[in-house]
Amino acid sequence: MHAQTVELRGVSFAYSDGEPILNNENLFLSGPGLVTILGPNGSGKTTLFKVVLGLLKPSSGSVVINGEDVTGNPVKAGKYASLVPQLSAIRRDLPLTAHELVNFVLRTRGRCKGRECEAKTMEALEAVGAAGIADKKLSEMSGGQLQRVLLARALATGADILLLDEPLSGIDPSGREYILGEIEKISKRKLVVMTTHDPVLTLNKSKTIVVFNRGVRAVGSPGDVFKLDLLRKAYGSNVLLIEKCLHVIS
Repeated sequence: MHAQTVELRGVSFAYSDGEPILNNENLFLSGPGLVTILGPNGSGKTTLFKVVLGLLKPSSGSVVINGEDVTGNPVKAGKYASLVPQLSAIRRDLPLTAHELVNFVLRTRGRCKGRECEAKTMEALEAVGAAGIADKKLSEMSGGQLQRVLLARALATGADILLLDEPLSGIDPSGREYILGEIEKISKRKLVVMTTHDPVLTLNKSKTIVVFNRGVRAVGSPGDVFKLDLLRKAYGSNVLLIEKCLHVIS
């Protein structure tokens, strides 16, 4: 009944030196399917993910994943959800190959033993088209290649909920299309929640869009949410209607 669900119940959070990022927020997401958290840079989307994962504890309210209260508890949250961080948060100077990174997650999670880990490692890499770069070091990878490996690492955890933080940022157009295709495939069996500042990229692939800017501004299907007045709640006057098409300008 509770499989692949993320719920915020009256959640508030603020850093000690700033304005609230979350203010008595209520949100319910369920999978499988792709949910896009849409909002400009600096709107608090990464902080939202950290609260969901228990890495930050809200000042009030609770976070419930798959029916279990995981508020402020990354160990409990990690049983159900896995994070794919922004590329800028990854240390590429670590002397690791794609194979070693995914294999390490499998072993530390106790998902396999001995030779079984080899098969599971390659299975995860193959699932995102990264088997061909299994022996390539992180420092040698393009942005698109590294993003595939990070997706494989998240899949290796066995989590049914994936949180992808700006997974298309810093990737060339052809790489974006490939990653989007992989995300779409994964979302057919898992709840995939991804953040983006570009409202167009996942519009036709998402079942739900959350308009976010220091709080949830709107939630609904793409047809219900992709409207001038609702997008302006997140982007302000940077949303323009030109020849019946909405555009977000930087």
